[in-house]
Amino acid sequence: MALLFASVPIPAGAHGEVTARSIVEHAIALAGGDGWRDAKTLHMKGHATLYRGGLEERKTEATRYEMWRVYADANDAAHRANGRFRLDAFVGERPIFQTAFDGEHNYDTNGLRADAESSGDDESGAYGFGIIRFALKEGFTLERLADDQIDGNPAYFVRVTDPQGGVTLFGFDAKDYAIRMVAYNTPRGWHERVYSEFEVKEDPRFRQATRVRFFYDGIKTVDVKWEEWSINQPLSIETFRIEPRSIAI
Repeated sequence: MALLFASVPIPAGAHGEVTARSIVEHAIALAGGDGWRDAKTLHMKGHATLYRGGLEERKTEATRYEMWRVYADANDAAHRANGRFRLDAFVGERPIFQTAFDGEHNYDTNGLRADAESSGDDESGAYGFGIIRFALKEGFTLERLADDQIDGNPAYFVRVTDPQGGVTLFGFDAKDYAIRMVAYNTPRGWHERVYSEFEVKEDPRFRQATRVRFFYDGIKTVDVKWEEWSINQPLSIETFRIEPRSIAI
C-alpha cells in the first residue's frame, strides 16, 4: 500500500558541499536507492486532462490514462527509445490515443505502424526521466545550474549530459531531494514535466509522483493524476503490441 511521502529534511551542511553529483546521489538514495534505480517495470493507472493545442476550450478528460514501462538495463542516450513503453488514453471505451514500443516496433491505435522500424525515435518526448537512474555512471557529465523554485518549493537544478551528447535538465526539491522537474528538447518543442503529490511504497522502497503536468514551450498540454501504481510486476511483450482497431477522436 502506498503511503503519502513525508519530507526527509537534511540539516544544512550534513552532506558537505552541495554539488551536482551530491544532489543526484541524494535524490537516488531518498527515492529508494538500488530498489528505485534498478526497478524492472512500472505500471500506472489514473485519469488525465488533455489540452489540444494547450487551449482550455479544447480540453478532454481521459477517464482512463494508463502507462506500462519495462526499463532497459543500460542507457547511454536519454531521448532515444529504450526498453518497452505503452501509453493509453481513453474516454470510457473510446480511445483518444494509444502508442507503444515493444523494443523493436512502434504501434498506435491502428496496430503496427507503417514506420514501425523507426524504433520509437519520433516518440522521443516519452523518454528522458529515466536517464537519471544512470547519471552517476562513467561517461555522463553533471553540472549544477542556478537554484530556483518549482511550484514554490526551493529547488536545485542539474544539467545531465549523456555519453551521446543528449542534454536533460532536472529539478530537485532542496528539502527532500524529490525529483520535481525534468526538461529537454523534442521535435515538438521544449518539453517540461513537473511532478508533485509523492507517495512511497516499501519492499523495495520506491518514491513516485502521483501527479505530473506536461508542458511544451511553456504551455500546459497534459495534467495526469495517477491513482494506482505498481513496480516490478511481470509485463509480457504482448502488453506492448496493440491490435488494430478504429480510432474515434
